[in-house]
Amino acid sequence: MSNNRTEILSLRDALAVLEHMPGQLVRTKVPVNPEAELSGVYRHVGAGGTVMRPTQVDGPAMMFENIEGFDNARVLIGLLASRKRVAKLLGCTMKELPKVIYNCVNTPVPPATIEGEAPCQRIIHRATDEGFDLKKLLPAPTNTPVDAGPYITMGMCYATHPDTGRSDVTIHRMCIQGKDELSIFLQPGSRHIGAMAERATELGVPLPISVSIGVDPAIPITSCFEPPTTPLGYDELAIAGALRQHPVELVQCVTIREKAIVNAEYVIEGEIIPGVKVVEDQHSHTGYAMPEFPGYNGVASDECWLLKVKAVTHRLHPIMQTCIGPSEEHVNMAGLPTEASIYGLIEKAMPGRLTGIYAHRSGGGKYMVVLQFHKKDHADEGRQRQAALLAFSAFPELKHVILVDEDVDIFDTSDVLWALNTRFQGDRDIITIPGVRCHPLDRSSYPDYNPNTRDIGISCKTIFDCTVPFDMKHLFERASFMEVDPKKWLPHLGD
Repeated sequence: MSNNRTEILSLRDALAVLEHMPGQLVRTKVPVNPEAELSGVYRHVGAGGTVMRPTQVDGPAMMFENIEGFDNARVLIGLLASRKRVAKLLGCTMKELPKVIYNCVNTPVPPATIEGEAPCQRIIHRATDEGFDLKKLLPAPTNTPVDAGPYITMGMCYATHPDTGRSDVTIHRMCIQGKDELSIFLQPGSRHIGAMAERATELGVPLPISVSIGVDPAIPITSCFEPPTTPLGYDELAIAGALRQHPVELVQCVTIREKAIVNAEYVIEGEIIPGVKVVEDQHSHTGYAMPEFPGYNGVASDECWLLKVKAVTHRLHPIMQTCIGPSEEHVNMAGLPTEASIYGLIEKAMPGRLTGIYAHRSGGGKYMVVLQFHKKDHADEGRQRQAALLAFSAFPELKHVILVDEDVDIFDTSDVLWALNTRFQGDRDIITIPGVRCHPLDRSSYPDYNPNTRDIGISCKTIFDCTVPFDMKHLFERASFMEVDPKKWLPHLGD
């Protein structure tokens, strides 16, 4: 494992690294419309994930340098849309990612506040300025033609609990609703800032919040941790600090009593207004919000919170960072903390048995994981299923667990399906746990789909045990081949 993560402390640092990695970053100066066209282009370049086919999996990140309607604006999409690219940027291998990230949970490096001028505050636009208009300041794209409006999809929302004074960072979907208004969707009971907003409403006071857009890779990944790994009051910026081996630097906002990330490209400063709810598609009336991670258009909410914007600050020639809702970028942002949380709990319970974990792209990084389990001796038979139960405890939104042996490549879906077809019998190797709370965006969990479902989001959790019984391993040995270096015959292979 390399030890060079401290070199990447901003989005621009990450881009500089990608410039020296062939095929990982492409740029275009061809004009593009941010309304659906930009995402439509990237669908074919590198979106992947659960995006409608055809799409490109593990393609490069893309910088659009000519955004119609904006002078000198740039939009970056897909920075984290490749697990291999994420591993390179974080200084480890693809398989090491969950362990590396989880170890950072146990060795947090708290953020540090700086004084003086910050790059994110080189240019300041106040809502009191004449002509202030979010739609003209922020080149925020729409994903599809039926989106409720332009969305901030990669905004690091930072706020402080009114009672405890503890801060936290999370990502929420935010739609531009007016010249100084955003709607922000806070899933009830699921994220820390939602709890903060609810408490502020009880107190009858606004909740100051900063939204930092365009930051280094460690921050958006670690901001997606959830309970129980990071309970209310745990500032995930401390995990990012450990991952990048340098504290995340914060600076006092210019118009609100909150802090923002120093090296961000853009910062939105505002307040969540107590007791005010917003209809998300009040302007488009399409009934949709934006595409969500399962691959379907999200239903517009009539219970969004109102974020009243006080100011927008940004760097010189700023970069708007965005992602497509169901893309591989979401898979990695959501999936890597999922993997890390599951790894940590299983490793504590049965050290050395979990040899690999992958939150599969088909589940958007949330619905399904593949666990690679090592049965060391006969006493480990059955413990693989206990590991799956621990996975459900570590990440409550998880729906499916596929268990495989250490000779299966967890990142190769064909190999996982090979295990399913040759090491699995449906009448003995399926374990179902019905009636458990999972994720409300799973449409197969709607009562309309199954009349026995008591509420949206209640699903059947399922374990697919594709591991070989310990006492039968000799019957399931894969055919082995002579180890050779094919470059002797094909010198440019793998270049």
